[in-house]
Amino acid sequence: MEWIGGLALLVAAYSVAAVPWGIVLGKYFSGIDLRSYGSKSIGTTNALRVLGWRISIAVFVLDFLKGLIPVVLARSFGLSDWMVALIGVVTVAGHCWSPYIRFKGGKGMATGAGVGFGLFPWLLALIPIMVIVVALTKYVSLGSILTSVLASALVLVIAIKGDASWAFWIAITGISAIILYKHRANIQRLIKGTENRLGQSAAPSTTGR
Repeated sequence: MEWIGGLALLVAAYSVAAVPWGIVLGKYFSGIDLRSYGSKSIGTTNALRVLGWRISIAVFVLDFLKGLIPVVLARSFGLSDWMVALIGVVTVAGHCWSPYIRFKGGKGMATGAGVGFGLFPWLLALIPIMVIVVALTKYVSLGSILTSVLASALVLVIAIKGDASWAFWIAITGISAIILYKHRANIQRLIKGTENRLGQSAAPSTTGR
């Protein structure tokens, strides 16, 4: 019975997580498709550059919740750690490779943060670290990359100590790997010194990068 309920939640989590809120809100409120401007990403940072802070905050909250809610539901239903972990990873995959937009999507940071918070609420303590990195460098991508790697490392430590499920560490590590993969172009630009910094606008008249 657990597998039936787990698979049902798995499908539902993927389907809901695949909703590209950046595109939906951009088109509804501004008539703008984020895929055509700025970095062409559908996530929070590009929404901030192209659509402004109000819509950007809404995109972040909705993307965060679609990562958090499936994990909270899975744990409240008493599903095994492995099923909860699988649901968490599939949720992020749904956001990053959405069937609604030809299996493209966001970079997974907000949705991954929602999953991480659902598994380990103390991971929110990493937010100040990300804020400091972004404040010092103006690179949101660098903050996202470093935070995701650090999250995996910290959960590994507590898993070794026996205070965390290995299934949850695998989930966090898998999500971190997805985030790194989706940021591969950002990593190349960071190395070249051509990455966009926070504060650089991307008006709808731009052609993106």
